[in-house]
Amino acid sequence: MIHISFDTQAFIDAHQQSDVRTLALQAKKYPQVDMPFALNQIAGRQKAQTKLPSWAAMSDIIYPVHLSMEQCSSEQTACYKASLVKGRTLVDLTGGFGVDCSFLSRNFDHADYVEHQVELAEIAEHNFEVLGLKDKIAVHAGDGVDFLQGMDRVDVIYLDPARRDNHGGKVVSIGDCEPDVSRLEEMLLQKADTVLVKLSPMLDIKLACQTLRHVQAVHVVAVNNECKELLLLLSKKKGAEQDGIPCICVNFSRSGDIQCFGFTEREEQTATTVYADPQTYLYEPNAAVMKAQGFNVLTQRFPVEKLQVNSHIYTSSELVADFPGRRFRILGVSGLGKKELKSFLEGIFQANLTVRNFPSSVADLRKRLKLKEGGDDYIFATTLQDGRKVLIKAVAIR
Repeated sequence: MIHISFDTQAFIDAHQQSDVRTLALQAKKYPQVDMPFALNQIAGRQKAQTKLPSWAAMSDIIYPVHLSMEQCSSEQTACYKASLVKGRTLVDLTGGFGVDCSFLSRNFDHADYVEHQVELAEIAEHNFEVLGLKDKIAVHAGDGVDFLQGMDRVDVIYLDPARRDNHGGKVVSIGDCEPDVSRLEEMLLQKADTVLVKLSPMLDIKLACQTLRHVQAVHVVAVNNECKELLLLLSKKKGAEQDGIPCICVNFSRSGDIQCFGFTEREEQTATTVYADPQTYLYEPNAAVMKAQGFNVLTQRFPVEKLQVNSHIYTSSELVADFPGRRFRILGVSGLGKKELKSFLEGIFQANLTVRNFPSSVADLRKRLKLKEGGDDYIFATTLQDGRKVLIKAVAIR
C-alpha cells in the first residue's frame, strides 16, 4: 500500500471541494503537507465525482496525474465494456489507472493487469486492494508486448493502446497507436479466444475493420451525446459473415436513459431510404449513430423519413418516442429570404443552432441571424431533397 502521512491525508479530506489553484497559493501555510501530492488527489477526487462516482465515494482511492485521469474510462463506459466479455481468465495489457481492469475483472475468476509505468502500477495495486480486488487481480509492472509473448492462453485480452506520439500529440490510426494492434493481431488471437480493443472515437470505423482481419463486432459508445469510445471485438470464431460486421451504437444520456441501436453492414448497404419534407416532428441521431453512419437503416427500423441524402436529419407526422437521438417538435420552416426570415425569427433573440448539409458555419449563421446562443428554441439549417436551403425552428421533446 502507498503510504500517505496523517497531515497530508487530513488536508485532502478537509479540502475535497476547495479550488486547487487557491490552495496552491497557500502552500507555505502547510509545510507539513505534501502539497503537490495533496493537490493532485483533490483534483482527481473532484474529477472522479462525475467520472467515477463509486470511486470518489471511497476516501482511500489514490488518483494519478491529470493526463491519466483524462484518458481513463468513465464508470459508465467501463461498466459497458464489462458487459461484453466474461470467462475464467483476463489479461489487461495496457492497465493504466486500472479503471477498466477493475470493472472487467468482476466477470472473471482471475485477471492480470500489466502497466509499463511503475508509478501507475503502484497506484492501481493500491486501489485494487481498497476495492477488495487484491486476490482477483495480479499486478505486473512491465511491457505489455513482452508479457503477451510469454503468457499462457487466456479467455480474454483487453487493450487500450496509447493514442499519443512522442511529442504528446494525439494520434488516431491503429498503426500509430502503442502497441500497434494490427501487428499483434495474430499473436493476440493465439493467446486468447476473444480480444477487446478500445480505440480513438475519431478513428474511421470502415478503415479499422479493413486494418484488422478478425473483427466480430463494433461498439460505438457515447455519453451525453458525445462519442467517447470505439470498441472492437476480435475473435477467430465464425461470425455472421453473410450479413457483415454488426455495429452497436449506445448513448448514455444525462437523464439516465440508455439509447441502443444496432445494425449490420448489409442492412445499411441494402436499406432503401425514404425521403420527405419537414412534417410535425424532427429527429437528430445521437453521436454514436452518427459516428457509425447508420443513416439509411433508420428509415427501415423507424417510421421516419430523411430530409435529404446528406442532411442526416429525419422527420415524421407522428412522434417516434424510441428514436435513437434527440426529438423535436417543429414550430416552423423558412427559406432564406429577408422578409421570410424576419417573420420566422420574430420574438426570438437566442437559439441553439445546428448546421447539417448547409453552406454556412454555426458561427457565421449566428452572426447573420443576430442570435445569441442558448434558450429553448432550436434552429436547424439544412438542405431538403429538392435542393432548397431552409431553417427549421423547433423545440426539444424531453
